[in-house]
Amino acid sequence: MSKYKNILVMLVFAVMLVMPLVSMAITAPGQPIAGQAVTLNEVERLIDGIARFLIVVSVIVAVIFIVYGGIRWIAAPGDPAAAKTIIKNGIIGAIIILGVGVILQTLQGVISRTFFGTFQ
Repeated sequence: MSKYKNILVMLVFAVMLVMPLVSMAITAPGQPIAGQAVTLNEVERLIDGIARFLIVVSVIVAVIFIVYGGIRWIAAPGDPAAAKTIIKNGIIGAIIILGVGVILQTLQGVISRTFFGTFQ
C-alpha cells in the first residue's frame, strides 16, 4: 500500500511542477494591460468597506448566538451546559471579531499614513 502511496505523491508533485507549462502560464511578455492604476485611496476604501460589512454581520451573528444560548438556558429542562457553551462561544466570537476590526482599522491607518499622526 505504501508503494502506491509513494507513486501517487510523486505523480501529484510532478503534475504540480508541469501545470504552469500545461496552462501556458509562462508566456513571453506582450503588451501591457491598458487601464487605470489602482491607487492607495481605492485600496483604503475597499478595505474599509469590507471590514465594516464583515464586522457588522459578524457582530449580529454573535449577538444572535448569545440570545439563542440565553433562550436555551432558560428553557433547559435539566443541565444547561450546552446553552452555556453556546453563550461562551458567542462571546468569544464577538471578542475575536472586534479584535479583527481593530487590526483592520490599524491596517487602514497604516495604509493611509494617518496611524502615526504627522510623523513622516
